[in-house]
Amino acid sequence: MRIFVIEPDGAGGMVHYAYQLCTALAEQGGEVTLITGRHYELASLPHNFTVDPRLRLWPAVGEQTSSAGVAALATKLYRKVRRAVRGVRYAIEWTRLTRHLLAERPDVAQFAIIRFPFQAVFLRRLRRAGITVTQICHEFEPRERGGIVRFVNRLQSHALYQSFDRVYLHGENSRERFLSAFAVDPERTTVIRHGNEAMFLELVASGDNPRERYGIRPDAPVGLFFGGLRPSKGIEDLLDAWRLVADETDAHLVVCGQPAGIDPASLENRVEQLGLSTRITIDARYLPLDEVSSLFELADVVALPYRSATASGVLQLAYAFGTPVVATSLGTLSEDVEDGSTGFLIAPADVNGFGRALVKILSDPAEASRMGDRARHRSQSFDWDPIAASIIADYREMRT
Repeated sequence: MRIFVIEPDGAGGMVHYAYQLCTALAEQGGEVTLITGRHYELASLPHNFTVDPRLRLWPAVGEQTSSAGVAALATKLYRKVRRAVRGVRYAIEWTRLTRHLLAERPDVAQFAIIRFPFQAVFLRRLRRAGITVTQICHEFEPRERGGIVRFVNRLQSHALYQSFDRVYLHGENSRERFLSAFAVDPERTTVIRHGNEAMFLELVASGDNPRERYGIRPDAPVGLFFGGLRPSKGIEDLLDAWRLVADETDAHLVVCGQPAGIDPASLENRVEQLGLSTRITIDARYLPLDEVSSLFELADVVALPYRSATASGVLQLAYAFGTPVVATSLGTLSEDVEDGSTGFLIAPADVNGFGRALVKILSDPAEASRMGDRARHRSQSFDWDPIAASIIADYREMRT
């Protein structure tokens, strides 16, 4: 069975997911091709599948600059123009991609996040040509926007999701919310696990020392927030919660990730206002893969204070490294975190509750170690092989 997996982002969490799933699909007997962007960051890793970095898109990761006054207005205008230009560019690349898929005629074309509703036109064209079209639906609602934007997105996305032969979601909770939002036949939806992040266990850089890099005392426990710095991630709630942590422990917090809608200077200012400049480090950048692994080896607890979420690759990173978590009870986090066992679940925006849960873990190393062992064991239940096997079986049934 020829399976083409399309992941436009050549760097970041989405392509990390695609790489691991493609590996597992190939191990299950699929003839797999990953179509991605030119800036493919995993080229040096072993591959049992074909990589075709043909999509001429912008890098998925990069720097975000901050500005003020007139410069801020100019930056805002520039970003709006850039978004329009990128929309046109995206449409051009999808036209090229569709032509390529029609020429290759794989059995299955599997997509991830679809960013524009107009892409339904291309999906329907592929289906008319006899290609099975599926989606691994990591997210189906805008994280950062609500109200009218969310409503319009739902209206526009009905035709999009009806264009797939199958939509895979990462939890029953997400599937129920998806079906309540979109007029899709429930028979076309299937729940699969997210898949762990075990690939990072092989990527630890022997010379990387994040404790030294961040100036953290040798005996201080470490809390970690990792991922895109977005308003929906609840980073401000975490900073406020760390006041309680700082009062009751000597732990240090590292907030690390690429800016994506949050000005890092605003986080630095908040840390200073809280009087926690010596207890919190903001590292606003996209980390190389080996630094990610070293950072998770350092962490004693991983914080997921999200205000909006569907699934989380960061949770799987924490589990892979045997690190307990404190997370908000949203999306599949409420299903995948065993409250009181692999971590704690807290209501979104409950700053005091989040801080108390962090203190419980950081002030009791023995219990934190036991929770970490359970988290590592839990990671094994998210193994890729059974996920890939169920998808392959599904594809074979759809193709008969």
